Amino acid sequence: GQQVANLTVVIDHQDMSLCLHAFVIARRRPEIGVVSVTDGNSGRAGVRARNAVDISPPQELSIETVRAVDKLVIALPKGRILDEAMPLVNAAGIIPEPAFDDPKSRLLRFGTNHPHIDIIRVRSFDVATFVAFGAAHLGIAGNDVLMEFDYPELYAPLDLGIGKCRLSVAEPESVAAGDDPRRWSHIRIATKYPEVTRRYFAARGVQAECVKLNGAMELAPSLGLCARIVDLVSSGATLLANGLKEVEVIAEVTSRLIVNRAALKTRPDEMTGWIEAFRKACGG
Repeated sequence: GQQVANLTVVIDHQDMSLCLHAFVIARRRPEIGVVSVTDGNSGRAGVRARNAVDISPPQELSIETVRAVDKLVIALPKGRILDEAMPLVNAAGIIPEPAFDDPKSRLLRFGTNHPHIDIIRVRSFDVATFVAFGAAHLGIAGNDVLMEFDYPELYAPLDLGIGKCRLSVAEPESVAAGDDPRRWSHIRIATKYPEVTRRYFAARGVQAECVKLNGAMELAPSLGLCARIVDLVSSGATLLANGLKEVEVIAEVTSRLIVNRAALKTRPDEMTGWIEAFRKACGG
């Protein structure tokens, strides 16, 4: 961008949190020289940045502009994990707007008690993608998702200890009675986790042919699609109800706080602060 000599962001004095957020934005702008927060006699507060080289007329940004620029976005998963995650999110000091708890709301993005923080609610598998590609800065995702995508852009500093389950191999009880997984050399498996499944069996010298399904894995054996499945197991009740037996555990699963690595480098104080807030919320 062009060099800015004198930048003033004017904000109502009653909304100083936005004023301080604008100050953070200005400090990250390399074209801005010295930045300071000012409170004029007019009863309004602002952020002023002066570049000693070029002198030009002041620029003003509206409150709406400040709200839109440089927001911190937190991605949360829909479904069962959300119920366990929200007490931690609230304990960390983040309270979403009322529409977040309205079952009739079609919104996917929500404001919070922090004007510069928004929450998005997406599918559990999509949380990792939103954070990895920088569309969100923080998120909560199971390590099953992290293992499947293995995004190098993600950093998972904290195990939240929620969403406990396991990623397991299961097959019909009639097959399991006379089967020995140690003798497998080639298997066909229905799963939502083809990458994790292939890597797990490849490490044992077993060739795994994976059929990707996004749900209803338990139907695959009974309909002749695949003799075995890899899926998340909690109590095992769903497997039992469909005549399946858990025969191997690939990984224990919990939900983690995930962070975009680039955001951690460019916004270190802010990101580290929220990581510590979640750590405290977990009792750490």
